[in-house]
Amino acid sequence: MGLIEDLKKNKASYLMIAPYMLLFTIFTLIPVISSIFLSFTNYNMLQPPKWVGWANYIRLFLNDKIFLKVLRNTLIFAFLTGPLSYFMSFFLAWFISEFNPKLRAFLTLVFYSPSLAGNVFFIWSFIFSGDVYGLINGWAMKLGIINEPINWLQDPNYILWVIIIVQLWLSMGAGFLAFVAGFQNLDRELFEAGAIDGIRNRFQELWYITIPQMAPQLMFGAVMQIGASFGVSTVVMALGGLPTREYSADTVVTYLIDYGTVRFEMGYASAIAVILFIAMLLTNKVIASILRRYSFD
Repeated sequence: MGLIEDLKKNKASYLMIAPYMLLFTIFTLIPVISSIFLSFTNYNMLQPPKWVGWANYIRLFLNDKIFLKVLRNTLIFAFLTGPLSYFMSFFLAWFISEFNPKLRAFLTLVFYSPSLAGNVFFIWSFIFSGDVYGLINGWAMKLGIINEPINWLQDPNYILWVIIIVQLWLSMGAGFLAFVAGFQNLDRELFEAGAIDGIRNRFQELWYITIPQMAPQLMFGAVMQIGASFGVSTVVMALGGLPTREYSADTVVTYLIDYGTVRFEMGYASAIAVILFIAMLLTNKVIASILRRYSFD
């Protein structure tokens, strides 16, 4: 069947999806294509873009040591906070699913509340304040662990790990809610069949029955966690500034913001954005292929 015949046959479907496709094209597709184009140019927003070929990418990987540092920070964020928050969300949702509906709803609200709190993570600037009035410094000095206050949010040795802790505290987001909903919609007949077939404990139930049934929720949660872990920026800027001292906690996104909104080197910032986009795309593909192995056909 040709394209014209297909359009005629399914015109009602195409008309219904047309508004979404129009918005998707304007607000997603065109910006992505524009960013890829600008990554091959030198553009300062005042003069027309000037084509420079691969120069921005060569500069990124061969002449920009700071980019390699923020890339390392981003990978640490992604491979620590991503899997940790993913498994925390899953096991907490599994734990909560064992309670009655009222207690389950209350616990869900408790664990999800950090994501609802918005900029309340500023409270962490008090907890990790660099003077004697900071909560951590005060307790550590009172217990004799340290003799003088540590500047947690400015010392390059500590700030990255402080922000990882805060990011984990914020990590119970949409993926966590998807897991909670997924546990309430499992096919109970499969558990009875599993018991007959020799399933002996809860962990075997989890591995052989629960996880395969929850493949869509697991995939959704993985995509959300990858996006969150690769896109960490607000917490970094709020607690450490832009840039952080010696770029010790900067990520690819904060580096992109630095070049895009402070230095106005839009071509270079676009090259950084393209590298981040490719990294997230590849990570999503790998996780999707892993989860597909454990799902029911």
